[in-house]
Amino acid sequence: MDLQASGPPSDSPAAEAWRRQAITWRNRVLLLLDHLPLPVALCDADGVIFLANPAMAAEWGMLSGQMIGRNALDFFHPRAGTQLHPISEAVRLRRRARYRVEVTWFTSSGVERYGEMDIDPVSDTPDAPLALMLLLRVGGERAEAPTADAANHAKVSGVEARILALTAAGETTARIARTVGLTVDGINYHLTRLSQRWGVRGKAALVARAYALGVLDSTAWPPAPAGPRSPGEKPHAL
Repeated sequence: MDLQASGPPSDSPAAEAWRRQAITWRNRVLLLLDHLPLPVALCDADGVIFLANPAMAAEWGMLSGQMIGRNALDFFHPRAGTQLHPISEAVRLRRRARYRVEVTWFTSSGVERYGEMDIDPVSDTPDAPLALMLLLRVGGERAEAPTADAANHAKVSGVEARILALTAAGETTARIARTVGLTVDGINYHLTRLSQRWGVRGKAALVARAYALGVLDSTAWPPAPAGPRSPGEKPHAL
């Protein structure tokens, strides 16, 4: 991300044009991250997140902006024996090496997942303070006890429940994205993850599974997430 490493000197007549070009490319990179299906986040040297793409936020059923200002260690747990000191030392000495850390975390539905995170020190310019780019590769999920399997399958985040209800109503992916405040890629990520968790293929099967598990209210139209309500109270449509 050293966009200005080979730019003209600051007193060059082309300096302003170069800065504008650097900003343009920076914005393009941020747009690419927003559409990237791989979970990516950027944090400062202390681990405070200042950018997260929808794929990363989707691991916790959150919007990207909800992760900003939180520490990465609030979400991830390094595996036992993992040493983070070399990473902090690399930032202090401005070393640009990639570090791989095994991590675990709990999704919004309470499922424990595990995987690997690549941590790369990056900066916009050679003399700018280093930040850390976090690239998450999901390995899998911990096996659940058979007695808890059905209950865990039925656990979905509020965002996932809204997406399922809107899907059941026949809304397009683009319209669902606008309604819940995510990108189209973010919606597809949620739908794919739910399909994998429930072992179904296609939106029709996904909606049917949601009703079978009690995630969606079978008495409501338009479709709505199931939830406790007072006697006689009608379910709330989205």
